[in-house]
Amino acid sequence: MKKFFLILLLFSSISYGQFFEPGQAKGLFLDIAIGPRFPIGKFSNTSILGVGGDITISYTDNKKLPFFIYGRIGYQHYPGNQDFYKTTNYASFSSNAVILNAGARYYFAPIIKDLVLLMPVMEGGVSFGYFEKSHIFKAGSGRENFTEDVGKMGAHIGAGFSMFLLDVIVYYNFFQNNQYISADIKVRIPIYAII
Repeated sequence: MKKFFLILLLFSSISYGQFFEPGQAKGLFLDIAIGPRFPIGKFSNTSILGVGGDITISYTDNKKLPFFIYGRIGYQHYPGNQDFYKTTNYASFSSNAVILNAGARYYFAPIIKDLVLLMPVMEGGVSFGYFEKSHIFKAGSGRENFTEDVGKMGAHIGAGFSMFLLDVIVYYNFFQNNQYISADIKVRIPIYAII
């Protein structure tokens, strides 16, 4: 474990000094992220604060691309809204989602260089969401419980700050009737990098 942190520290130092000079970077990176999910719009009528996590693979080659390209898979869970239960025949409602994203990430010039490297970052792209919604009704409502599976195309855009190996990013995620804002803390692990 100590060796891992030593390598991480060494890579962070190298990244600080050289990584973002044009033509100097090429690599494949793995990001692991977790954070809250805030339903908005119609989605917030039935669901409350959820939680999600994802894994991202990103690639760059500064000689060919001025940005990173990435693919991401994530899982999310949203419990039902108690106020929704009071005004309907629902005894329980919950949503689970598997989200696939593809897009591009751009790092702006560092705003802090002295103590730590801190860069604004923006990313965006297309999304596909597979939502599984569990509908459980109150006894005596005359309705049968069921599970609904829905696939939807959407989009996402995010902005935040990066120390390259650690990011904090807030996203707006659009799916019809399933819009949400997510806030993620990401840890980036280099799989293969030439600096």
